[in-house]
Amino acid sequence: MSDIVIYEAENGAVSVRLDSETVWLSLQQMTELFARDKSVISRHLRNIFMEGELDREAVVAKNATTAADGKTYQVEHFNLDAILSVGYRVNSKQGTRFRQWATHLLKEHLTRGYTLSRERFEANARELEAALELVRKAARTPELAADSGRGLVEIVSRYTQTFLWLQRYDEGLLTEPAGSPGGLLPSLEQARSALTQLKNQLLARHEATDLFARERGDSLAALLGNLDQTVFGEPAYPTIEAKAAHLLYFMVKNHPFTDGNKRSGAFMFVDFLHRNGRLLNARGDPLINDTGLAALTLLVAESDPAQKEVLIRLIMNMLAPETSA
Repeated sequence: MSDIVIYEAENGAVSVRLDSETVWLSLQQMTELFARDKSVISRHLRNIFMEGELDREAVVAKNATTAADGKTYQVEHFNLDAILSVGYRVNSKQGTRFRQWATHLLKEHLTRGYTLSRERFEANARELEAALELVRKAARTPELAADSGRGLVEIVSRYTQTFLWLQRYDEGLLTEPAGSPGGLLPSLEQARSALTQLKNQLLARHEATDLFARERGDSLAALLGNLDQTVFGEPAYPTIEAKAAHLLYFMVKNHPFTDGNKRSGAFMFVDFLHRNGRLLNARGDPLINDTGLAALTLLVAESDPAQKEVLIRLIMNMLAPETSA
């Protein structure tokens, strides 16, 4: 269910639709917000989508709107990501002001809307965390000194934590972890070189054709540029976890290649983690094993664009450094 709130812009009041944990404006409303002609806003939106800065399907939704003639029309609305991208190009001051207002609004709305759900969830989570702590303590007892015993407990412990993430995912309460600042992305040349080596290996095993990882225009360059961009002077993706999760998502969903997008996405995801020393945890175990990587890549491929933010947070939590018990 959506709500309508009023934003007091410098050029007058703008009615903003609040729905699906974000805010939405139509093309006409963006012209009012940024005081630009509709043709100017339209041109910037086209460029944003053509350059791969945003995935159109993920940031655009049609909403029934009643016009002055009394008829109802399906009008395209653009979410906060698209609004801010346009604002960055046409009026950064107004864009910054709107971002601050929208962020405060969404925080209030989420806090108010999820209070009861969070209380119910946290009661379950506390029980699950308590059980997880018991398992961890058991792993340190002398009675389980054998490697097999410790290994069994470790598996139970890790999958209990995974279950906790998935429960939060199902409840819609999964939060973004603090993460590790930074994250070095490969250059375009490095990415192409790594993918060429992968392609040659697959060709040698007859597991790919010459179409594998063949770029569609400048899609790969635009994708890497998008991940490395700044918004209002701050990194758009400020942590290793954020970059890794979005890299996998964009590689799979934006189809930068003629063929092999899922395999290329999974490969570049692992390559990025390796470049940043995050492929293994503190014990030397892989953060995500081969089976998990395949399942995660397919989950991204089959996901609805509306699930993007929740899916991104799930991946980020899976990559977040472990906290000490």
